[in-house]
Amino acid sequence: MRKNKLVFLVTVICVVLSMILIFDLVNPIGKFNKISLGYKIIFWITSAILLVHYKNSRSKLQLVPSVLSNDKPSNKENDKPNVSFKDVAGLEEIKEELQETIDFLNNANKYKKMGAHIPKGILFYGPPGTGKTLLAKAVAGETKSTFLYASGSEFVEKYVGVGAKRVRTLFERARKEAPSIVFIDEIDAIGSKRNLESNNEKDQTLNQLLVEMDGFNTYDTVIVIGATNRLDLLDEALLRPGRFDRHIFVGNPNMKAREQILEVHTKNKPLDKDVDIKELAKKTHGLSGAELANIANEAAIIAVRNNKSKISKSHFNMALERVIAGLEVKNPTVLLKEKKTVSIHEAGHAIVAKILNIDKVQKISIVPRGHALGYVIKFPEEDRYLFTEQELMNKIAILLAGRAAEDIVFNEVTTGAKDDLEKATKLAEEMVCNYGMGGLGLMVVNESFLKLNYYKFRAEINKILEKGYQQAKKILVENKELLIKISDVLMEKESIDQDELEEIFMEYEKSSNCAI
Repeated sequence: MRKNKLVFLVTVICVVLSMILIFDLVNPIGKFNKISLGYKIIFWITSAILLVHYKNSRSKLQLVPSVLSNDKPSNKENDKPNVSFKDVAGLEEIKEELQETIDFLNNANKYKKMGAHIPKGILFYGPPGTGKTLLAKAVAGETKSTFLYASGSEFVEKYVGVGAKRVRTLFERARKEAPSIVFIDEIDAIGSKRNLESNNEKDQTLNQLLVEMDGFNTYDTVIVIGATNRLDLLDEALLRPGRFDRHIFVGNPNMKAREQILEVHTKNKPLDKDVDIKELAKKTHGLSGAELANIANEAAIIAVRNNKSKISKSHFNMALERVIAGLEVKNPTVLLKEKKTVSIHEAGHAIVAKILNIDKVQKISIVPRGHALGYVIKFPEEDRYLFTEQELMNKIAILLAGRAAEDIVFNEVTTGAKDDLEKATKLAEEMVCNYGMGGLGLMVVNESFLKLNYYKFRAEINKILEKGYQQAKKILVENKELLIKISDVLMEKESIDQDELEEIFMEYEKSSNCAI
């Protein structure tokens, strides 16, 4: 703005002086007689140039939304990632699958001779925090390619044409700097299915993306990598071969992968001798790579907080509780009666889980964390992918055991089982609607059919929940003495670890002369 004002002021002064000099030729003024004709001509030419420049700059000014002029090129220093496959742990099968793509980018000629062409796009899908972005960076790092990052939400604007323009700009730059990798994170923001109710601007952006990915030049060394948590939301035209040729599921790591991930995130940390990475990998079943990295970082922070020079096993256990159960509430104001109810509730979960032997109980606590007044940390000893109907029923029984314990001891129930009821109901619903394990037959039920026959499915789901509840209640009635014992220990110590729980069970077996 200041520059424009300065140009305007200089132009006005020059034009005024030019007019005076022209007038001086007709009616000479003494003051300007000393200026030669050559200098006057130079001055007039300069004034004319300034006047034309000012007029042109004025003609370019338009009332355009600021978003149209904000497409700044990204910093090229950050376009060459220094991440390689060595930094990606626990995804060996996926890395092996991507080696072909990397080889094509590094040695494109040998594939072209055979008439083969590079996959246009690779789509990573799966739960959040599993390493989809890291994989994309590693591919770029392995190939020394330009890495262009974009989020799906960056293309969504209320002004028509802005999203499509940004897509064009991104792919133009990718072609200029080829070989390059375009990574679009959360691609479902622009790639969701089109319908009559969809937004016109969003559809235009998706159409432009489809055109750019289809392209005309088969041998362009530009790869598009997309990442999403919701594959079911994406448009079919985007998923077809020729656009996203390969769909790769990136799931939560298994035990071996968790071990490798933990080794990567602890290699630059001073660990105590009592830290067993393999044991820690067993305890972290179902956690994503991001959560494992968070546990390693939290353990280091706890060690610093306690003024320790090394990270010990206890620090990792505290970090695990922090990530899974939430932040510990300091100086909680919990009534003694409520504390007793929580101890009975958590003891009920632990006993049924121990007897049914589905999950291994790691710790029981009545120390409030987050919104929970108590919790039981339990994990399976091995990674499981298939469950029988009875095993799922046992899981429901474990979830409802807390409420059953309250009913047995106090002859009434509290609101503490809210989260347990939600999980149990979801599991029972999956048994009926997805696994064909209910009384309605072998069919798989979609959402619309479920709505039309809601009362039938509700009755069947409730039947499964009631069966699980009665199973838990039967176990706890038979072991009521043990229930009270564990509750009393919790009231005294506030937490019981795995070894202490084993001792309590062994003492109970000896005193009752029966095996549990």
